[in-house]
Amino acid sequence: MRERIATHPPIFARSLLVGSGPHALAADTSAGRADRVPALLAAIDALACAPAHAPPWRSVWVEHPDTDEGKPLSKLARALQARLDEALRAAGRIDANAACRLHAFLPDGRNAWIGTSDADATRWPLGIPRLRRAGPAPSRSAQKLAEAIVVFLGEREGELLRPGQRAVDLGAAPGGWTWVLASRGLRVVAVDNGPLKGEVAHDPLVQHLRQDGLRYRPRRPVDWLVCDIVERPSVIAGVVAGWIADGAANAAIFNLKLPMKKRYEEVRRCEALILERLRAAGVRAHFALRHLYHDREEVTGYLARRQR
Repeated sequence: MRERIATHPPIFARSLLVGSGPHALAADTSAGRADRVPALLAAIDALACAPAHAPPWRSVWVEHPDTDEGKPLSKLARALQARLDEALRAAGRIDANAACRLHAFLPDGRNAWIGTSDADATRWPLGIPRLRRAGPAPSRSAQKLAEAIVVFLGEREGELLRPGQRAVDLGAAPGGWTWVLASRGLRVVAVDNGPLKGEVAHDPLVQHLRQDGLRYRPRRPVDWLVCDIVERPSVIAGVVAGWIADGAANAAIFNLKLPMKKRYEEVRRCEALILERLRAAGVRAHFALRHLYHDREEVTGYLARRQR
């Protein structure tokens, strides 16, 4: 039986790999250049001896740090990935239906970490999402919600986020998150004292209410609540938990803007606040917090009532 590989990365990690390293990439200079492929294949063979890492793999990704220092490695990573993919396919080790993905991570040009991941959980190389462009969205924040929808809903997006559903966007201006929902056919109440901009300001699916987003509540329950208000994270956590606990919304995606210091402690404090509010109301829910690629000094949360 294969060992189980965790599918949910920690809050501040883009992806979760299990493996070994660093492995030195021996240089074969007989052809006048360093050939790192034999060393990579040897490290892969050693890893594949463990049941959890045995082939076939869905694909192989050669990755590098997503930093200014790591970007020069991109050309090397592409070249090595092409050669590894060719070698592994020839050996029958790649299968498009396999559950695991193989990774080689290059911290530099001399070493590599080799590991595997749950192929369904690691959607993008380097953890950088490949999303459709936001088009006429009035702000770049639209990409944050678009990424959150893909990360948290996954293959169930079409089932959980459907045209005709009703949503509320707290702190909507200038309208990036409202635009994402309306572009998917949801009817959105955009709550903000500030103006909406661009096409979303005239979208027939959007109703703009100039009210305080922290105090607003709908007359009847809605399918979705989204919130990107700049406020203390504990305040936002309390507002969102209240909406879900009281049944004002069935599901929520929200951002918690973190302080400069003790960010992890603040995230855990907000997590505890939300869970306690739900527990007191006797509500069971799906709950996850992640620092997404498009997030900055914040984390994104997903909270949805469980259907009994």
